[in-house]
Amino acid sequence: MKKFMNGPDAILAESLDGFVAAHDDIVAMGEDRKFVRRAVLSPGKVALISGGGSGHEPLHAGFVGHGMLDAACPGQVFTSPTPDQMIAAADAVDGGAGVLFIVKNYEGDVMNFEMAAEMADREILTVIIDDDVAVETSTFSTGRRGVAGTMVVEKIVGAAAEEGRGLADPKALGDKVNAATRSMGVALTSCIVPAAGTPTFTLDDDEMEMGVGIHGEPGRRRVKLEAADAIAEEIVAAIAAEMGAPGDALLLVNGFGGTPLMELYLMYHAARASLESRGFRVTRSLVGNFVTSLDMAGCSLTVTRLDPEITRLWDAPVHTATLRQRI
Repeated sequence: MKKFMNGPDAILAESLDGFVAAHDDIVAMGEDRKFVRRAVLSPGKVALISGGGSGHEPLHAGFVGHGMLDAACPGQVFTSPTPDQMIAAADAVDGGAGVLFIVKNYEGDVMNFEMAAEMADREILTVIIDDDVAVETSTFSTGRRGVAGTMVVEKIVGAAAEEGRGLADPKALGDKVNAATRSMGVALTSCIVPAAGTPTFTLDDDEMEMGVGIHGEPGRRRVKLEAADAIAEEIVAAIAAEMGAPGDALLLVNGFGGTPLMELYLMYHAARASLESRGFRVTRSLVGNFVTSLDMAGCSLTVTRLDPEITRLWDAPVHTATLRQRI
């Protein structure tokens, strides 16, 4: 294993310190590194808080800022943050309009965010993200996993919160966007967790894992490597089967951390063609590394059904370390 680190026990703390120092105009560190929050808070708006195990950067801290999250709670690599982190974050960023948790559907995350919501002395609602169509249940989840659709929900709900909507409205919108979003991934290699020092799983040079999870969980099956068009076609077919009648759509091609942009854009080309052959109109697009799995080679495709409200909120201004957009 070759990684830039001073030791596996320090990698998260030192990475967080570097992240906050690099983007100190946007974010600030919470006490004892329990959370990363906006450098400038917005009193009177619903506060959005997300989080999860580290190793998926830029999710979640990279999406803290205007138009998205107010705070993010980082756990150790592939390990849920603890309830005291969420409570501390809520105490720090609640501007008086309540708090909305956005939580990926993994058992540790769901349990700890639920505990925090019950223990906190403020109004908190929760949106659970379960966009992964690959498997019905998995190693760390009861029900479908929450994957790259998480950042789509964070962007759209974040824009709504900036408009000053009451807590119930962003909660309902988050549930709506989650229901309109479906994802599936494929891995060409495993990732290597720093504390382990060895690959989470092994693939032969001519194999891929179809439907892999973002922690390296098994997918639908292990198969021989295929051409990009065939890979995109299988994933799009699985997603489209759950999308209902075709319409306007957002297509997100998300890298897992070890795939060059050249290949991600090639996959975008293939996925868009497959969607359009089914009658979908891809009117919004995003390509890059947003919900990663450390150094895994592979990618996921996410499709969100758009309506005028969701499109407008997707287009709204955002200023985070990862996403920046002006109108």
